Amino acid sequence: MSMVSLPGLKDLIESISRERNLPRLAVQSAIREALIKGYERYRRAQNLERKQFDEDYFDNFEVELDIDGEGFRVLSTKTIVEEVNNSDHQISLDEVQQVAPEAQLGDSVVLDVTPDQGEFGRMAAMQTKQVLAQKLRDQQRQMVQEEFQDLESTVLQARVLRFERQSVILAVSSTFGQPEVEAELPKREQLPNDNYRANATFKVYLKKVSQGQQRGPQLLVSRADAGLVVYLFANEVPEIEDEVVRIVAVAREANPPSRYVGPRTKIAVDTLDRDVDPVGACIGARGSRIQVVVNELRGEKIDVIRWSPDPATYIANALSPARVDEVRLMDTETRQTHVLVAEDQLSLAIGKEGQNVRLAARLTGWKIDIKDKAKYDHAAEDAKFTAARAQYTPEEDDIDLEELEDEENQIEELEDLEDEAFDTNDEE
Repeated sequence: MSMVSLPGLKDLIESISRERNLPRLAVQSAIREALIKGYERYRRAQNLERKQFDEDYFDNFEVELDIDGEGFRVLSTKTIVEEVNNSDHQISLDEVQQVAPEAQLGDSVVLDVTPDQGEFGRMAAMQTKQVLAQKLRDQQRQMVQEEFQDLESTVLQARVLRFERQSVILAVSSTFGQPEVEAELPKREQLPNDNYRANATFKVYLKKVSQGQQRGPQLLVSRADAGLVVYLFANEVPEIEDEVVRIVAVAREANPPSRYVGPRTKIAVDTLDRDVDPVGACIGARGSRIQVVVNELRGEKIDVIRWSPDPATYIANALSPARVDEVRLMDTETRQTHVLVAEDQLSLAIGKEGQNVRLAARLTGWKIDIKDKAKYDHAAEDAKFTAARAQYTPEEDDIDLEELEDEENQIEELEDLEDEAFDTNDEE
């Protein structure tokens, strides 16, 4: 069998495998695919008969690598027929029976169709190099996807590499000991107080591993996601890791709408152990535990509050550090509530540019209106909500079956007209 020589093939496979951290079999597969594309280019260039090569024309061709001999062969699987119409895909029964008398019509044989060393051509070699580079990139993307798919929604250590437009490109390493891969930290996922200088290290939350073969980093990471706060507390508070204390809800505003308002997070915690103070466990002695989290988030304000099954108590706790005098659950269906506070607590309860009440609403799932207790009119507010509920209460009218049937018939007629219109357009 003939062979096209590839000097240094064995060393090439070893070096690519080592540099790109790919298995040797994956590298060999990429080389075979690249060589078959190079062979296609060679055949198209040698197409003196001007044959039409379909996209799947070369599907019956394959490349066999000879690692020790440092070369390759091109093999073609052909079907045995009585009369040959396409010599690339077929071979005559008479020709095969000269070497294999037992051959039958419809059988398949594999033949060596390797071109001569000098015929392969410079253009085919260039095509092979281009395809090989692409296939190796595809192999790496596939490995990254498989490796990091199970790490979504976890926290990784990252190092700043460079900046692209408003995004920061980071190098992240997984727990499997693989080399670092690139991840993108978009502008919206960055913290305003972070200093993204070259080689600075950060903890990042892996939000998404992209599918497909797109260019650029496949990993989308975040410093602004609430999942990062949950991880930091779980890592710092043993009671959370031991499931004695649980995090019930988190509301985070890492990138406030105004530059005059700093990042802030509210986190609700609870425990079933009466002897454990969940808030105290998260804060730690003299604030030691929460300070570690605050430092990692570059000074972000964090309110740890006690969750309660009673909505009124939960809402009052969520508005910390403001003191709440009364919580009135005005409408449990639409989850609207009025919170009454003293005049000197109004600004604290609302927060700078409404941040405190906004986060409390997200944390509890209730629409919160802060009211001055001294000016609040209980009777008037109750009457207002009663009237609103009456206005939107659906009346139980009798259903006219004939009217309903007429409406259904009208809908069917409209659908028939639409179908006819589409059919007419298709004919045109």
